[in-house]
Amino acid sequence: MAGRLPQAWLDELRDRADIVQVVSRYVQLNPKGGRYWGLCPFHGEKTPSFSVNPQRQMYYCFGCHAGGSAITFVMDIEHLVFMDAVKLLAEQVHMEVPELTHSREDSESKSRKERLYEANKQCARFFHAQLWKEESSEILAYLHGRELSDSTIRIFGLGATPPHSDGATRAMRELGFTDDELVSAGISVRREGRVYDMFRQRAIFPIIDAQGRVLGFGGRALGDVKPKYLNTGDTPIFNKRLGVFAANLLKKQRGLKRVILTEGYMDVIALVQAGVPGVCATLGTALTLEQARLLKRYAPEIWVSYDGDAAGQHAILRALDIFEEEGVPARVLDFPGGMDPDEYIKAYGPQSVEQLKPMDATAYRMKREAANHDLSTTEGRTAYAIACARYLAKVKEPVELENYVKQLTLSTGFTREVLLAQIGRTELIQENKRPMYRHAARPLEEKNEGVDTGTSAAEKKLLVLLVEGGVEPGTISAEDFISPKGKTLAQKLLDGMTPAAILEEIDDEDERSRTARLLTSESGAGEQELRMVADCLRVLEKKRRENEINALKEKMSTQQGEEKRGTMMRIQELLAQENRTGRRE
Repeated sequence: MAGRLPQAWLDELRDRADIVQVVSRYVQLNPKGGRYWGLCPFHGEKTPSFSVNPQRQMYYCFGCHAGGSAITFVMDIEHLVFMDAVKLLAEQVHMEVPELTHSREDSESKSRKERLYEANKQCARFFHAQLWKEESSEILAYLHGRELSDSTIRIFGLGATPPHSDGATRAMRELGFTDDELVSAGISVRREGRVYDMFRQRAIFPIIDAQGRVLGFGGRALGDVKPKYLNTGDTPIFNKRLGVFAANLLKKQRGLKRVILTEGYMDVIALVQAGVPGVCATLGTALTLEQARLLKRYAPEIWVSYDGDAAGQHAILRALDIFEEEGVPARVLDFPGGMDPDEYIKAYGPQSVEQLKPMDATAYRMKREAANHDLSTTEGRTAYAIACARYLAKVKEPVELENYVKQLTLSTGFTREVLLAQIGRTELIQENKRPMYRHAARPLEEKNEGVDTGTSAAEKKLLVLLVEGGVEPGTISAEDFISPKGKTLAQKLLDGMTPAAILEEIDDEDERSRTARLLTSESGAGEQELRMVADCLRVLEKKRRENEINALKEKMSTQQGEEKRGTMMRIQELLAQENRTGRRE
């Protein structure tokens, strides 16, 4: 749409709709260093990271990385499409939007869509009015039985179908809509030359977009009518893959820190009635990339809360994959006992929802994998570790990864080093030994720095390595230690006692202090670690030579004459280096 507006007019709009003034309507800004700063309206923060540059007429958040112009700001803050944002800004600065040039086909298509929007709007009003009639008492009783108040029913515009098979169709005809328009809108169906209602014997849930337009309907059957849930099919104005239920309510809620995505209409309605903000649902289908992109505009994080059955849990995993693909942080709001949101609220009350803590995507995936493997067997623990490693390979932050690896170590018995190797993050194994680069190397024979722990330097080294998880299972035993204290501490560590548990057993304060210092130490840079580094460097150098030799051999196969002889000489040189290195080793 932007391309159809005169560029000169858009430039003038940006000049007149000064971005500082535009943003100031929503955010309290303070000047600093040639910019204006405030709390970002797109994500929760306590320290201002949202900046507005008046010279460049743009904004940027150093926290969530949102950025753009005055137009895109209005689009994001008001949840508008481009043209609607332009119209809003133009109205504020008293500019008249120029007529857009449309082809005859475009004009006709726009006119048809406007008629369909109007038909759905009037039909939604008809269904809502029908709900309060005596002949719809069963449907109203159903909604009340789901503990929905009349106020909530009106907020969502819930309705009921008339008892006759063509009641809605006849009502819309009386308002001037043709059968072709009703069929095109999905209000009616045509079969065997007859036109009658799409929805019959159902509670009606209008599907409304962010602009307040009725796109279609969802219908919930009462009794034995099949299917139980029926949604408007794809029409010229509605595609269930592109929108979400309650988008019109999301638009009105600014500064959301998260959006809760549920599986069904009733879950949304129950949560909204309970006072939970930022709730929506997919439209009778699995989450799509288009819906993920839409939700990203409303909040910086998504909480997925689907039903607790097997299908719902599988859908959660798929949704997490989609959000991850789209770069949207997602968590799982997992209701206890396999309940869905509606059931949970009825059981524990609306205030209990805010007390629940969502689970991050990786933790949820690991939880699901644990449920699918028998961790009491070696085979089960192995399979579980391999499965979790695939998820952990995507975790970028070392600190976050370390927490997951610790959990996986406790549940499987595999060492940190083995798990990191399986994950493909072997560089972190060496990073665990980085104190040797931060501190001067200390030989094992050095003194105890005035702290007498009753153990030798070598024993200390082994004990610290045990605490750090740097000793492979079965490598050492308590009998490898000489001093009684070394034997005792080693046995406790090998038995799985944590440093905290060991210290709690020590009554003498001085002894506890000495032991605490030992247990909080780092392994440092002993000769073994240094030798390991040197060995790794030699291995890497050898590998580099091997790769170069292989590349040269492949190259030489297509060479001739002097060029080929030069390549051969280089190979011989590399082989000689390899021989010299081997003799030194």
